[in-house]
Amino acid sequence: MKVVTGLRERPRGRVEVDLDGAPWRLVPVEAVVRSGLSVGRALDRETARALGRELRRSEALDAALRALRHRDQSRRRLEQRLERRGTPLEAREDAIEALERTGLVNDPRVAAGRAQALAERGYGDAAIRFALEAEGLAEADVVGALSSLEPEVDRARGLLAARGQTLKTVRWLAGKGFDASSLEDVAGFADGA
Repeated sequence: MKVVTGLRERPRGRVEVDLDGAPWRLVPVEAVVRSGLSVGRALDRETARALGRELRRSEALDAALRALRHRDQSRRRLEQRLERRGTPLEAREDAIEALERTGLVNDPRVAAGRAQALAERGYGDAAIRFALEAEGLAEADVVGALSSLEPEVDRARGLLAARGQTLKTVRWLAGKGFDASSLEDVAGFADGA
C-alpha cells in the first residue's frame, strides 16, 4: 500500500502529493484537507475514495463558479450545466449547496434581476413570467420578481408615449406580453389590436 510522503504547496491553491517518495498528483488544497491526506498516511481504499469524492466536488464547484463569472444563474441552470458536463449528482448538489450558503446562487435575486432587465427591454408581465418559469425559478420567486416591477399599466403607458399611440404600437405591446386589459386601460382600443 502506498504512503503519502510529501505534501507541497503550489500556486493557485494546489498541493503536490508525493506517494512513496515520487510525485503523484497536483490536487486542490481543499480536497487534501477534506479527504484527510497527511504525510505518513497510507493511501488505502477509503482514503482514495474520499479524495476522489472531494476532487469531483472541487471540479463541480470550479465549473459552477466559472459559469457564475459571466452572469447570475439560477440553481436549475447551474444543475443543468453541471449535468451536461457529466458531473456526478452528489458533487453537483454539494457544489450548488455550498454556493447557495455563500449567497452566490440566489434564485430570488436572479428572478428579480432578470424580470427587471426584461421590463426595461419592453416586455410585459406574461412574457416575463414565461421567461422566468423557463429558467426553472419557483413560483414564489416569479411572483416576487413581478411584484417588484413598476405596474404593467404604467410600463405600457410609457412605451405608448415613446412609440406613439397607434394600433401598430398596441399590437407590438401585445406581442411583447402585455395583458389585453392593461392595453385597453392605456390605449382604449386593445380589442381592435
